Amino acid sequence: MGREQIKTIVQKFGGSSVGDLDKIRFVADKIKKSHDAGVRVVVVVSAMQGETDRLVAMAHKLSVIPEPRELDVLLATGEQVTIALLSIALMELGCTARSYIGSQVKIITDSAHNKARIVKIDHEKINADLEAGSIVVIAGFQGVDEHGNVTTLGRGGSDTTAVAIAAALKADECQIYTDVDGVYTADPRLVPNARRMERITFEEMLELASLGAKVLQIRAVELAGRYSVPLRVLSTFQPGAGTLISYEDKAMEQHEIAGVAYNKHEARIMLRGVSDQPGFISKILEPISDAHIEVDMIVQNVAINGLTDFTFTVHRRDFAKTMSIINPLADALNVAEVLVDDKIAKLSLVGVGMRSHAGVATKMFKALGDIGVNIQLISTSEIKVSVILDEKYIELGVRTLHEAFGLDKEPLQED
Repeated sequence: MGREQIKTIVQKFGGSSVGDLDKIRFVADKIKKSHDAGVRVVVVVSAMQGETDRLVAMAHKLSVIPEPRELDVLLATGEQVTIALLSIALMELGCTARSYIGSQVKIITDSAHNKARIVKIDHEKINADLEAGSIVVIAGFQGVDEHGNVTTLGRGGSDTTAVAIAAALKADECQIYTDVDGVYTADPRLVPNARRMERITFEEMLELASLGAKVLQIRAVELAGRYSVPLRVLSTFQPGAGTLISYEDKAMEQHEIAGVAYNKHEARIMLRGVSDQPGFISKILEPISDAHIEVDMIVQNVAINGLTDFTFTVHRRDFAKTMSIINPLADALNVAEVLVDDKIAKLSLVGVGMRSHAGVATKMFKALGDIGVNIQLISTSEIKVSVILDEKYIELGVRTLHEAFGLDKEPLQED
């Protein structure tokens, strides 16, 4: 076989997959089978389950706000333990394995401690090891900045590490092994007949991830889409083909809807009697943005007598901080009234099929109306419809829409 024909894959294993020594042995055996099949394998791992939380807790016992640089030095040790143990397990199986922390590869990042972004990857050392027949085991979640400081990428950062390495190596596939066997049409905990999808587009996965699906980190999906890295979500402990995330094809266009997503942790803020003048809304949103609070849905009513109502939503964790900004601001700007509700949820439909199927929103609104659910806010995009409703209705809403759009049924296949 010619060198250019040898398949290269990146396999990422999360904390639940390497949570103890028995699981590490199991993962090592799975990796060995891929390697024995003639595939060049790069492995990216997270810290063992619970380890990052343990390290964070220790830091906070010493300091209410640990210094970010030192916190990164501490947190990066979790993955270092995993790569060493996994490499030892692989060697016990007769494999040649080499482990590397982020600074050894090198995974170069910016200097934003605790939430760094990857700038480039020096893959020369990885390629040399692969050429020599070794399995390369790399610590996820971490890198090094141009000054030599250890950095971490934020929660779920090992997914991003894996995709970035796959992109640098031009790998044939990046496989994300986790505790679920793929991407489902809805949360299986709420919808027992939710169906695992064989394929989904990058666009759909990005929307689902941003709207509450926890399968993949958003940054990892963005990176995979940007560099055309085929991404597959699989279960570590259950056999199966998982879900392939790639670009849209004709078969995908037959889906009216790909999935239902939800987020219970929303809060709504309505400002009544806001002046309808150019630039006035920016006076409200700018200080919120400066506080690094992400505003989600935004609705502004038609003005009457020069006044309008302005409504927006934020994540519930940011609600108190947002109100500490809004209350004095509302007084300063002569806002008539501020109304809030921190017991709301967002329910969303996602699917590239919306581009070619009319009436998705109407069907959604009717299905919710038939069960007595009142819609408070609506937001749409080319492949998404989201609504805000009372939190108490969210589980019923998910099940209702899943059934209304027939998501439990396999899509039609082309001849």
